Amino acid sequence: MNTVFGVFGDPIAHSKSPDMHNAAFRELGMECTYHAFRVSPENLKDALPGAKAMGFGGVNLTVPLKQEALKIVDADPLAAGIGAVNTVDFKDGMIGYNTDGLGAKRSLEEKGVKIKDSNVLIVGAGGASRAIAFQFAKDGADITIANRTEEKAIELASGVSAVGNAKGCGLENLKQLIADSDILINCTTLGMHPKTEGTIATAEDMHPDLTVFDIVYNPLETTLLKEAKKAGAKVVTGEMMLVYQGAEAFKIWTGVEPPIEVMKKAVLEGF
Repeated sequence: MNTVFGVFGDPIAHSKSPDMHNAAFRELGMECTYHAFRVSPENLKDALPGAKAMGFGGVNLTVPLKQEALKIVDADPLAAGIGAVNTVDFKDGMIGYNTDGLGAKRSLEEKGVKIKDSNVLIVGAGGASRAIAFQFAKDGADITIANRTEEKAIELASGVSAVGNAKGCGLENLKQLIADSDILINCTTLGMHPKTEGTIATAEDMHPDLTVFDIVYNPLETTLLKEAKKAGAKVVTGEMMLVYQGAEAFKIWTGVEPPIEVMKKAVLEGF
């Protein structure tokens, strides 16, 4: 019998998750399929129990459903602290997890970037920013969250302070904040397809000892990363966060270690 998995979001047509998970299932010879479903926030309260009732193995959640899910599922302590769920498992009720922070962590570690004791500047205060800030603070980094709406950054930093060092601020001193940072992470949609010209910073704002990580993965090389290369900074592209957060979800659902290289290849071929 074929077990169905999926990703819920709105919009959802751009998602590379089906390519990635179906490639992993094929590689491992598992009778499972993964599909994308367009689900609006107001329908999530019906869609999640419906998926469980129909025998789905589990689902991922993407924009704009990650925070809405907290009202519906039993979130594990990390997801509850973050305030966002991106993975739901149906084996024992509806349990919500957040694998985004782990995905970001593994993406940087793969490139030899040390998180502990680093000064990390996160631009943006949405769901992905929350996950990364909590994970990296827990791992011993000093976190600064800069956001267009300063109050959101301060509120998020206040929550993150429960697990580590964090402060929030607006964007007016962004150049100085970048100068004082070891790692710069873009958690905004600036530079994302189709408006690819956007960037949170230019080469003049960056320095050669900086690592620049853009969680936007379409296009793979964003304007921000092009500018970072000009500055001689180390760059980390966004597709591996997608792969690694998906790999963590795969393990939660199946208990099986997924084939990372196969998943990465499927994502890259999707472009």
